[in-house]
Amino acid sequence: MDHIDNKILSILHGNARITISEMSRLIAMSQPAVTERLRKLEEQGVITGYRAVIAPSKLGKYTTAFVLFKSNNCREFEAYAESAPEIVDFYRTSGEYNYLLKVVTATSESLETFLETCNTFGHSSTLVVLSTRFEDKSLVSSEDASSTIPRINPTGI
Repeated sequence: MDHIDNKILSILHGNARITISEMSRLIAMSQPAVTERLRKLEEQGVITGYRAVIAPSKLGKYTTAFVLFKSNNCREFEAYAESAPEIVDFYRTSGEYNYLLKVVTATSESLETFLETCNTFGHSSTLVVLSTRFEDKSLVSSEDASSTIPRINPTGI
């Protein structure tokens, strides 16, 4: 990967819906060259998908929490976690706890109900998010990508 690939990644991180022609203009490359670089980044597994950023509050989800969880039975808990719509991110960890979960629920009451169900599989420690300073930060460093590349506000405004 070179600095042009990093620019492409930075642009896509800011706006995955950008057209090839607009991206070509931003990085001063031909459309076929940009298309080929995108194809290679996809084939190499660097780009694994293109996703919409969804505002939880627009879906009636106002409570976010991180849950450290120690399971009595990892397989059973993983099967439960797979089907639990409240769990949006699920990580296997080292240390005292087996898992780190990012959970999104409508209310603190629905979070409590979710945790009661989880605790039938083990025990947890919960950190409720008060506010989000940033999330989904780009993995491409500012030195690797131009600071003039625009990022679209995820709310679309």
